[in-house]
Amino acid sequence: QVQLVESGGGLVQAGGSLRLSCAASRNIFSINIMGWYRQAPGKQRELVATITNGGSTNYADSVKGRFTISRDNAKNTAYLQMNSLKPEDTGVYYCNVKEIRAFGNTAYWGQGTQVTVSS
Repeated sequence: QVQLVESGGGLVQAGGSLRLSCAASRNIFSINIMGWYRQAPGKQRELVATITNGGSTNYADSVKGRFTISRDNAKNTAYLQMNSLKPEDTGVYYCNVKEIRAFGNTAYWGQGTQVTVSS
């Protein structure tokens, strides 16, 4: 099992910045993907950004150029730097880790951290 603890959410005005962190409770299997998802009220959870153990990144079109995902493998931690925030970025942000093994993948979720962007 892997416990994921997110931090860094909060209330910010439009145009502001926040940095989210996601710390894993143990070393993650060497082949893995860490990611951030978000869920706005009344909407489905959606992908925000992912990063592989090799450093390859993927972003939702809505956050490209504004958000940056990164990771520190030595600390088993992922980060999401969010700049130029918009009210539509409001939601609960969840950290996700997917361990990829030959016999199957295992995914873990954090408890979520609230991000609220006021206009």
